Amino acid sequence: MKIPQELQIRRKRTRSVDVGGVGIGGENPVRIQSMCNTPTEDVKATVEQIKGLADAGCELVRVAVPDEAAARSLGAIKRAISIPLIADIHFHWKYALIALEEGVDKLRLNPGNIGERARVESIVEKAKVRGVPIRIGVNAGSLEKSLLKRDGRPTPEAMLESGLNHIRILEEMDFQDIVLSMKASNIPMTVAAYRLASQNLDYPLHLGVTEAGTLMRGTVQSAAALGALLLEGIGDTLRISLTADSVEEVRVAKLLLESLGLRKGRAKVISCPSCGRADVDVFKLADEVEKRAQEIGEDISIAVLGCEVNGPGESREADFGIAGGRQAGALYVNGVPVRKVEEDRLVDELFDEIKRQLAQRRLSGESSSKNPAPH
Repeated sequence: MKIPQELQIRRKRTRSVDVGGVGIGGENPVRIQSMCNTPTEDVKATVEQIKGLADAGCELVRVAVPDEAAARSLGAIKRAISIPLIADIHFHWKYALIALEEGVDKLRLNPGNIGERARVESIVEKAKVRGVPIRIGVNAGSLEKSLLKRDGRPTPEAMLESGLNHIRILEEMDFQDIVLSMKASNIPMTVAAYRLASQNLDYPLHLGVTEAGTLMRGTVQSAAALGALLLEGIGDTLRISLTADSVEEVRVAKLLLESLGLRKGRAKVISCPSCGRADVDVFKLADEVEKRAQEIGEDISIAVLGCEVNGPGESREADFGIAGGRQAGALYVNGVPVRKVEEDRLVDELFDEIKRQLAQRRLSGESSSKNPAPH
């Protein structure tokens, strides 16, 4: 189903920042980021994980730099991957310098935690020369003690103040290639903090919910917070933080962006939750369609319905659809039922029709955004 123009998300315009050839902010699409959980000094394992993430659709990847061995492994990793590499630095300013020497595309650090100003200046000057942006990462769980003592607890206002304090250090050094994140594990606090940042700054915002949880809970928590923000046009990159395989982070991120109309290029499956009217096993049917739909690199929508009661209405806005029936179901194209199909042939007939229509479209040179003609 195509989202009408008047309902499409209008993103807030932020500054554009280049991260290793990948633009974030400005008119660039919302970028998908993830993080490795391998020991960074294990170059082979880290590279393998990054390649898997890239294949899944990850566009930026972050690695931890807890020690010098990890820092000095970054160059080898960078040379073996195809997406920008981000170094995650906490407190140790020398590791940031080494990371820059090794050719990373972005730093994640908080300049206020680096120590004396001369150390920050050495990092910033080298980052300037190399054209490397810096992401300031504010976390509710690690706010400055002075802010916690003043407010008694983390607050969205304190998170913004922390971010502004770190940003001010960079701006005083005439450095503006800045990205900001404002993460918390509390959903309302996360949303409120990002709203404040968006209202007060024009730097690109990296969205995320820290410590979001396991695959199911983390997906729901992240979708609740990030979905709300993205609908308001807030956010330029995002990471779905999950206690799960990092590839799942990327898959969830892609689905979230696709559901909001912020990403295109893959088939979208619309399926009913089933009910007492269902004449087929909708769960099995939808799972099979979802799996096979991932092989289609076209921006189309496919409806899977359990009965012919809701089939016509629900399929009307979809490019293709099937609705179950007793021993036979209906195949839809552009919301129009085109023929009856035996139940055990529904999925095969659906994808045969999709392939035929897409091949016909390519031969006729039609735009991939146009709906296929009924058959």
